[in-house]
This record gives sequence, C-alpha cells and structure tokens, in this order.
Amino acid sequence: MPNNQQLQKIEELAHGTLPNGPPPPPGAISAEGITNLQLVEFNENFEVAFFSSLLFNVTTNVSGFEISDSKQRDFVIEVLTAVLAQEELHAINAEQGLQSQNQQPILPCKYVFPTTTFDDAIVLAATFTDLVLGTLQDVIEVFADNNDNAATRGVASVIGQEGEQEGFYRLLQNKKLIPNALPFLTTSVRDFAFSALQGFVVPGSCPNEDLINLKIFGILNLNTKVIQPKDQDLSFSFDINSLKQSKNLDFKALFGSSSGPDDYSKYDYTKLSLVLINQQNLPIVEPLKNVQVKGSVVSFDALFPFEENSLNSLTIAAVTVGKGPFASARDVADATLFAPALIEVN
Repeated sequence: MPNNQQLQKIEELAHGTLPNGPPPPPGAISAEGITNLQLVEFNENFEVAFFSSLLFNVTTNVSGFEISDSKQRDFVIEVLTAVLAQEELHAINAEQGLQSQNQQPILPCKYVFPTTTFDDAIVLAATFTDLVLGTLQDVIEVFADNNDNAATRGVASVIGQEGEQEGFYRLLQNKKLIPNALPFLTTSVRDFAFSALQGFVVPGSCPNEDLINLKIFGILNLNTKVIQPKDQDLSFSFDINSLKQSKNLDFKALFGSSSGPDDYSKYDYTKLSLVLINQQNLPIVEPLKNVQVKGSVVSFDALFPFEENSLNSLTIAAVTVGKGPFASARDVADATLFAPALIEVN
C-alpha cells in the first residue's frame, strides 16, 4: 500500500482520486462479495504489471515496441502512463475494501507476457479488457445477489473507465475500427476470468491466490489464428492433464469411463459440447467434430456460426459436459471443463 506522498503522485498521474467515502464496517460485505474484491485485486495486480511492462518497453524503445511517429509515440506514452496509474488505484481500492473486512490483501504474482511487439501487446490489452468488461458485469450481479448493494456503484464506474480504454485500444489496432464495438458487451463470469489469468501467471508464484474461492478450468486452446467475420469451423484443443491439475474439478468422475487411467481414446466425447457466449444473448451450443486424441491431448473442430448470431467482438468459448440448453453464462460455467478460449472478430 503506498504512503500518502506516493498515493498523491499516483492520483496526479491518474487524473483523479481514490473514492474518499468511509469504508464499509467489518462484516458488512458478504463472503461472495469478499471473493469479488479478491478477484478484482488479483486482476488489477496483473494489469498493473502488464501496463508497467508495456510502458517501459515503449518508453525505452525496446525492439518491437518502437513507434516511429513521434507525436503518436508521445500520445501513447501519455495514455499508458494514465492507464497504469488508474489500474494502480483500482488495485488499491479493492485492497482497501478487503482491509475494511479484516481480510488479507491479494498479493501480486510473477507474470509472463506472450507479446514481443507493440501491436501484439495492444491486441492482448484489448482482449483482456473485453473479458474484464464482461466479468465486472458478473461482479456487480454477485454483489447485488448478496445484498452488497453499496459496492455496485464503484464497480459500475470502473466498467465505464475500462470501456474508455477499450475504445482506445481498438483505434490503436486499426484506424478503420470504430471504438464502440457492440450495443451490449459480451458477458462473462468470475471463474472464466480467474482461469484466463492463470495463463499469464508463473506457476507457484502467487503467494495467496488460494484464498480466492473460484474455479480454475482446464486450458482450452484456440488453434485457428485468423478468424474472419463469416461462418466457419474453428479448431480447438485441450490437454486433459490441465484439468487433472485443477483442484476445483473432479477429474476421475468425468473421465472415469476410459479403458485405463491414462487412456482417453475410448471416452465418449459426444458427451461434451463447445459453448459460445457473445453479447447478452443466450449461449450457443455446438457439437465437437473431427475429434482426435493423442495421449492426453484432444483436438477438435466446431462451428462458429458468425452470420446468424452477429458474433462480433469478444466471444467466450468453453467445453462443457452436456448440451444444455444454457440460460446464462453462469449456467455454462457450472458445466464447464475447459475454458475460456477468447475469440475476437472485428
């Protein structure tokens, strides 16, 4: 937690302040509300690390992160400086909420970022910001469901702030993209966000993420790299061992019908479906096609029905047990084994 002088500097760079109202009294926030705050701080720790790294790379002209136009470079540095400070304030705000409830802060992990160029970094920033925008919808609903109504207004203000960021990242990617991608942004749930963030975490480096009572799904890979705005089959894969390592899911009960402890070729994969979540619409269920099993790795194709469903911007994909129908993203998460694969179509 920064001291007063450090906080004042962060607020200056962020162009605004932390909320200065009194914190909620101990016991005022529900257990699910505390999980919300823990996830928010876990995510904000990641974002602070990401934007700190990105700002350093741009400012010091690391190879791949050079911006030739000096005016654009200066503007990008100005924006990223503000973004970093704003994300720091988001993290501090979540930590103060936890402290008010006599809860431990969620400490930062060590992270690995897969981007080697400025353009790739902005694409990644746009994708995880889309996921955050969906997840904070769930955070607000969880607060409301548990009578933590006083906590919803601040989160709603952050959704607007993250949306402003997302519009900037879209314009940075392609001047022909409009900043406002959709009329109703794609929803998500907390478990999907927590699982997605594991992809950037150095295993074993998180001091106390085990305090966060959320699921970590098996890893679902999107193998199709270029996705056009049209109907098409997409290729995916998952490693069953990534599910086996999840303490939150009963692996043996789900794959116990295989002929041996490590033989997954006999499992009936028609029991599984690929489910797509886009905008505020009902989840779309597609069968797995062309399933191939090599050891513990399962690859398959599934239809991406773009045209009928206007699957613009972020679509969240999950492999579930059963075919639904699913009434909500939460229903999907309850049946999910492997997720999320994040599909972006602009």
